[in-house]
Amino acid sequence: MKKVILVTGGSSGIGKSIAEYLNTAGYQVYGTSRNPENYESIIPLIAMDVQDDSSIALAIKTLLAKESTIDILINNAGVGITGPMEETPMDAVEHAMNTNFYGPLRVIQAVLPVMRNQRSGRIINITSIAGYMGLPYRGIYSASKGALEIATEAYRMECAHLNIHFSNVAPGDFATNIASGRFHAPVIDGSDYAQGYSHTLKLINDHVDEGHDPIEVAHKIKQIIEAKNPGIHYKVGSFMQKFSIVLKKILPEKTYEKMLKKHYGL
Repeated sequence: MKKVILVTGGSSGIGKSIAEYLNTAGYQVYGTSRNPENYESIIPLIAMDVQDDSSIALAIKTLLAKESTIDILINNAGVGITGPMEETPMDAVEHAMNTNFYGPLRVIQAVLPVMRNQRSGRIINITSIAGYMGLPYRGIYSASKGALEIATEAYRMECAHLNIHFSNVAPGDFATNIASGRFHAPVIDGSDYAQGYSHTLKLINDHVDEGHDPIEVAHKIKQIIEAKNPGIHYKVGSFMQKFSIVLKKILPEKTYEKMLKKHYGL
């Protein structure tokens, strides 16, 4: 029988690439979206809001009515957010954390009973290379993805004896529509942060426009699914993006900080 895969945020961007690629690879794939009726998709989309427990419960119930099992969960749904730490509204901070961190945890809590009952399952959380460092003017996004990286490590150890495997996949910059849905704290004229923030916004948008094809992430996901003993952390992106994580480990802290500041023109 085909393994059943659930991809949250499967209607666009990286999630859509993952879902469609795994579908063509022979898996039974379902995606989720808050408003599935707004999207054309070659895979079935189930309504789900990762900030709403009842919406998640209904989505899992709907999927189980169709398939009776969930073999693999790919937590991809997320939002972007930029802004100076001081000037980013707290409601925007809470929304980002609710989607990028609490959201995946809610879906995991809903799926784990199914996987525990069947004594098998794989859960892959899509994080970000940004989650390995506190990036200027992207601090909230970095924090939300970094928190998910760490939580996955704990889940992995707690669930290993149940034959449920957890992994993280941290993408770098990819050519998707994430910028269109990203929350941007406004650039405030006269602010002490205006110059640095404006420069950083341009860099971020340039990096997304120049990003690789998200199919690279989908290829990595398939490798993890088919691995006998999948690893904990995977990074997908340009050489320099992945190497930046290595540099953080080996360089003195202040040297690494100066390198980041220079990159962002600060």
